[in-house]
Amino acid sequence: MNKEKNLKSGIITEKIAGKLEVYCFEDKKSYLAIPRGKLRKKVKTLYAGDYVYGLNIDENTFAIEDIKERKNLLIRPKVANASKAIIVQTFKKPDFIPFLLDSLLVAYDYYGLDPVIVFNKIDLLNEDERKELEKVKKIYENAGYKVYLTSAIYKEGIDKLKEEFDKDICILAGPSGVGKSSILSALTGINLKVQEVSEKTERGRHTTTGVKLIPFGKNSFIGDTPGFSKIDVLEIMDEKDVPKYFREFLRYSCPYKNCTHTLEENCLVKEAVKKGEISLERYKSYLKMIKKNIPLDELLK
Repeated sequence: MNKEKNLKSGIITEKIAGKLEVYCFEDKKSYLAIPRGKLRKKVKTLYAGDYVYGLNIDENTFAIEDIKERKNLLIRPKVANASKAIIVQTFKKPDFIPFLLDSLLVAYDYYGLDPVIVFNKIDLLNEDERKELEKVKKIYENAGYKVYLTSAIYKEGIDKLKEEFDKDICILAGPSGVGKSSILSALTGINLKVQEVSEKTERGRHTTTGVKLIPFGKNSFIGDTPGFSKIDVLEIMDEKDVPKYFREFLRYSCPYKNCTHTLEENCLVKEAVKKGEISLERYKSYLKMIKKNIPLDELLK
């Protein structure tokens, strides 16, 4: 159908107050977009990341006539067809909270994205803090994640991070104040609004209120997302599914098929925690995630 009508292909890069922006692949240009009536019957809402087909009405306007089937749709942030999540953290200013990172890793793995961890603002760390960060980096690498250390302000580690992008829709996620907008600016060369971390709270203020995807590299798109302080994984999945998204847990086959890795005897995951093969901090995050307030000495006796 699309070839017969000579429709152009594009991607919705921004949605603000009902207004849509589409980046057209053929023109390599962005347009104000208007969905046709038939399309509105097919889908209730369009989101950033939706691949669409349409025609130019004039030099500034693109009429959307059809949409490609979505691969996924994230709830927070509302982005379609995302394939990679760049989860930005800091070791200090604001201080690193392992539970927040672990929750994001579980959530994005659940949605089928490839999570990549970035620790930004490493220029703020002294020698001892850098050693501590290297230990944290090793924990997550051993769990099966890629980890990058960056200083967006000095462009340190940015070139290595750029190698992650290849025809992807990527989102930058993480709490406010970790420098997501600074990293996005360093990657794309586009200056975005950046706000310093509050001296009083050591947390950032929200500087991004929506999702805007920026063309980057070879048909890749990268977007900043509103900062948030926490995510409850039990709002998006059942408790029994949470262990499936702790990658290091999957290396062990417990005697019980649906082992919760809590009070069961002969649990191989708990044995791995006791041996130091699985990080105790990661295990604590898991217990907190499934809301099991059981003393560790009882679980790991």
